[in-house]
Amino acid sequence: MTREEFAARIGEIRIKLFRTAMIYLGNEHDAIEAVDEAVYSGLCAVKKLRQPEYFDTWMTRILINECYKMMRRQKREELTETIPEISQEDFDRLPLKDAIGMLPEELRDIVVLRFFGGFTVAETALILKIPQGTAATRQRKALGLLRLALDEESCEKEAKNGVQR
Repeated sequence: MTREEFAARIGEIRIKLFRTAMIYLGNEHDAIEAVDEAVYSGLCAVKKLRQPEYFDTWMTRILINECYKMMRRQKREELTETIPEISQEDFDRLPLKDAIGMLPEELRDIVVLRFFGGFTVAETALILKIPQGTAATRQRKALGLLRLALDEESCEKEAKNGVQR
């Protein structure tokens, strides 16, 4: 694959890559940085891509690895700084984001790729290098856990506000 072909293919999937990075990292600046780093890494390693038809999943895997690197770096930085107080209002604003963040990594990857990245179960399985059946099972498990977490949260809010079912 030439540099021009690489650039054309990246142009086709750049929005999908950005959306995926936004879900993992939570802010635009970090998402842009992760996509930039992933594109650079992909360009450096494009000669290693054996099957060009899997370019999209290959680049997404590189992006996910870059997001995890950034998240580890951010965790280390947070440990050296004092962590600010977070108000209850901030938690209440994004219950789905919090619920997704509480999922184990293997389940969170499935949810992010499937529902925010727009990938099929088969593509998600390829990206994560797991069997398609495993991807489907993890998706069902993740959705069940999210449903429970969001139901619990809505019950807590109702109890706090004095609403009875």
